Amino acid sequence: MKVKIEKRTYTSEGKTYLFYIIFLATGLFFSSLLFLTRGINPFRALYGIIIGSFGSFYGLKETIAKAIPLILCGTGLVIAFKGKFWNIGAEGQLLLGAVAATYIALKFGGSGSRPFVLTLMFLAGFAGGAIWGIITVILKIKFGVNEIISTLMLNYIAANFVQFLVFGPWKGRTQYGFPYTDNFQPAATLPLIKGSRIHYLTLIIAILLSIASFFFINRTRYGYETKVLGENPDAAKYSGINFLKTMVLIMILSGGFAGIAGVGEVAGIHHHLTFPDQISAGYGYTAIIVAWLSRLNPLFVLLSALFFGGILIGGDIIQTSLGLPFATINIFNGLILLFVLLGTFLMEYKVSIIREKI
Repeated sequence: MKVKIEKRTYTSEGKTYLFYIIFLATGLFFSSLLFLTRGINPFRALYGIIIGSFGSFYGLKETIAKAIPLILCGTGLVIAFKGKFWNIGAEGQLLLGAVAATYIALKFGGSGSRPFVLTLMFLAGFAGGAIWGIITVILKIKFGVNEIISTLMLNYIAANFVQFLVFGPWKGRTQYGFPYTDNFQPAATLPLIKGSRIHYLTLIIAILLSIASFFFINRTRYGYETKVLGENPDAAKYSGINFLKTMVLIMILSGGFAGIAGVGEVAGIHHHLTFPDQISAGYGYTAIIVAWLSRLNPLFVLLSALFFGGILIGGDIIQTSLGLPFATINIFNGLILLFVLLGTFLMEYKVSIIREKI
């Protein structure tokens, strides 16, 4: 008995969406079985997650706040994945963006106007994330280092760098010994929608970048080159596409968007630099699932990010109401990603079992 795998020549749009819905539902079903290991009704757990995230005005506001960094990181990853550059480093790029923004806040927050300081913070955050992304391109092209390894390892370097700063040179004198920087001055903080934690300037930027990325990928020369490079590197080479230039551009955008997400977290939520796992609730890793669930479409990232923002809020809920550790939600997300990837594979390839005659 042999397993034969053939690439499908054509899959209709309707069938593609049906596949996604089926495998997403299957992923949710198998993920919910986790709750059975603790004697919890999985339907009750799923109901609690959905109602807690989308069933109240407060829950919806928190879900949107969580979705903001997911939109930014997810959109950046879509661009990288379109070029088959497997950026697993959005988490570290987000943290470096937060570090760069914090530097601007501490340096100029007390002396500049709010528009000036916030503009500098967003530019610095973009640059911090972009530089952290470009490093991986250099490592790949000059030294042949696989980008999956380099982007993943740089996440740990970024996290430890943040800890070095908040325990060391940037430890705030006004924080009573806690490992935080001093709180940002008002000029370096983002305005919020009243009664929420939604820093609407970052939300607007995230939505605009998602729309702009759609047009970048589908309507510009550089977007076309990115797709060609991802789909057929040999064809890209023979057509004269500059591999280095395209990869650098991809990672400037991908890392820069994640860096902007870091700005939003420190300037909109915390108002100081703090522990890396408090700045980011695993947004860079969850954004990988967001990007794949969106079928690498920047516009669909908006919906996918909102969905997983709700899942993250659900993680807080299952901690408080069901007594489960937050790590449960990471397993939950991982299983959903596994089934989404399986669905993507089966949409592109046909698997047949051939019985050999004896």
